[in-house]
Amino acid sequence: MRKAASWPVFLVILALWQGLSAARLIPPYMLPGPLDAGLALLNDAPLIARHTGRTLFEALAGLALGIAAAFVLALVTDASPRVKAAAAPVLLLTQTVPAVALAPLLVLWMGFGAAPKVALVFLTCFFPIAIALQNGFAQADADAVRLLRSMGASGPQIYRYIKVPGALGHFFSGLKVSTAYAVAAAVIAEWLGGDAGLGVYMTRVRKSYSFDKMFAVIFVTAVLSVALMKLLETLERRVMPWNFLAEEV
Repeated sequence: MRKAASWPVFLVILALWQGLSAARLIPPYMLPGPLDAGLALLNDAPLIARHTGRTLFEALAGLALGIAAAFVLALVTDASPRVKAAAAPVLLLTQTVPAVALAPLLVLWMGFGAAPKVALVFLTCFFPIAIALQNGFAQADADAVRLLRSMGASGPQIYRYIKVPGALGHFFSGLKVSTAYAVAAAVIAEWLGGDAGLGVYMTRVRKSYSFDKMFAVIFVTAVLSVALMKLLETLERRVMPWNFLAEEV
C-alpha cells in the first residue's frame, strides 16, 4: 500500500511541473516541461540508448570491483587488528577528496576511455561496502565462533558458516548506498571527457542549450539508479528472505 501511495504524489509533482511550464511562469529554456523532456527522449532515443549502455557498463564494472575489493579488505582487516588500524585512515582519506576534483586526475592518468570512469565508480562504491562488512564481521556471534573453533573448524569455515551469513545484512546496507551513487559517479567522470556515455551526451547538449535533452538524460539517470536498486532489493529478498517476513504477513 505504501508503494502504491507514492505514485499519486509523483504524478501530482509532474502535473504541477507541466502546469508551470505551460503557463510560462518559468521560461522554457530554464525549466522545460516533462512533456518536452519526454519528447526529446523519444526523438533521441537511439543515441541516448547507446550512451546509456556505456554509462551502465562503467557503473556496473566499478561497482563489481568495489564489492570484490571491499570483501578482500574486510577479510584481511578482520583477521588482523593491526592492519585494520593502519587501513582506517587511508579509507577515510579516500572519502575526503571530492569526486569532481579526483575525476580530472584519473582522466589525466588513465586517458579518455572507460578506465577512469570505472576507477571513479570503484572509489565511490568501495568505502560504504568495506565499512559495512567490517562492522558485520566484528559483530559476529562470539559464542558461535568459539563453538566452531572448539569443534576444530578452520578459519574459512568460521567465515562460511558464521561471519559471512551474519554480515549479509550489513553488506546489503552498504551495497544500497554504493548502488545509489554508482551511476552518478560514472556520469560525473564522463563530464570531463570521453567519446560515449550519458555525461558526454549531457555536455554536448548543454553547449547547444538543449535543456529539454538535459532533463531527458536526468530522467534516464534516475530510472537507471532506481532500476538497479529494485534489482538489488530482489536479490536481497532471495538471499535473506527472513528479513521480509513481516512485510508478507
